[in-house]
Amino acid sequence: MQFIKPDINIDFTSKRKTAFFISTVFIIITIISLIIHKGPKYGVDFSGGTLIQVKFTSPVNIDDIKKGLAGIQLYKSSVQQLGDQNENEYLIRTDKSVLTADDFSLKLKNALESETDGEADIRRIAMVGPQVGKDLREKALFAMFFSLLFITIYISGRFELKWLLSGFIAIVLICAVMLILKICDFFALENSTPVLIAVAMVITLILFWFLELKYAMGAIVALIHDIIITVGVFSIMDIEFTLPIIAALLTIIGYSLNDTIIVFDRIRENQRKYHKKRLESIINGSINETLSRTLLTSFTTLVVVFALFLMGGSIIHDFAFAIIIGILTGTYSSVFIASPILLAWQGKRKKK
Repeated sequence: MQFIKPDINIDFTSKRKTAFFISTVFIIITIISLIIHKGPKYGVDFSGGTLIQVKFTSPVNIDDIKKGLAGIQLYKSSVQQLGDQNENEYLIRTDKSVLTADDFSLKLKNALESETDGEADIRRIAMVGPQVGKDLREKALFAMFFSLLFITIYISGRFELKWLLSGFIAIVLICAVMLILKICDFFALENSTPVLIAVAMVITLILFWFLELKYAMGAIVALIHDIIITVGVFSIMDIEFTLPIIAALLTIIGYSLNDTIIVFDRIRENQRKYHKKRLESIINGSINETLSRTLLTSFTTLVVVFALFLMGGSIIHDFAFAIIIGILTGTYSSVFIASPILLAWQGKRKKK
């Protein structure tokens, strides 16, 4: 199925500087937002605390719910309505870890009912300790870091036949990160993992540049671009980061990579077929040839995810929203970021 003419010829590479500028602006906005909010807004899964889901038989006021929570020493609590307003269901988050015993449920029920004058049904109580939250946060960061490194091995091996070189770089970086992390733990340095992984990714990109692993660098830059912008949207909108959001980010990595590989495959085929043509012309032609497939895949995927976003309920709402942002940025980056990066080595070779 094609809804774009097969002979279309849009000059994408000539717009690469504009695209890089737009992406840079979005990344700067993300960094500013993270600085203002002092990092991502972590949910109970990562920061530790207690999550309570409660349903009332009649309409209640959120301020009354907070008064009831204050009566059992849960002062710093946020209350969020779940579902439609007539369902009278609320999600309570507190940074205090409490014992989820039967007597606590009874105390909570009595405290809420005394302040709201309504019958409360405690649906769920989940407690996460601060150390468990910290461990989950670090494991989530390492999951994304390792996935990006293994992707570089695959891309370099498939498109440039440099399996050993890319594998060696990945192993050295993993060993270096784990060693430095052990040193940081020994000296009890807090919040060292995010900085360490960020530095490792910068070093990875520098090595790719000097070793001319252009396909791997194009793919990784596009993936980092997609993750940063998705995180930025969540930071700007003050949405919490939970385990489902990490799952969404890993899904975005897979989706964006698949889109990029389709374009890279066509570029490699056309380089063999039209080896006398300029690389810029080959990249343009390859993007245009796969444009129909790229847009059709993105559109059909967006239809499904929008359905989840609108009708999937509050539990899956943020997950679906992250996927929507990831599909849009992934489609954009595979066309305007990953492929044009292959041209970066042309000036370098001309100087040589």
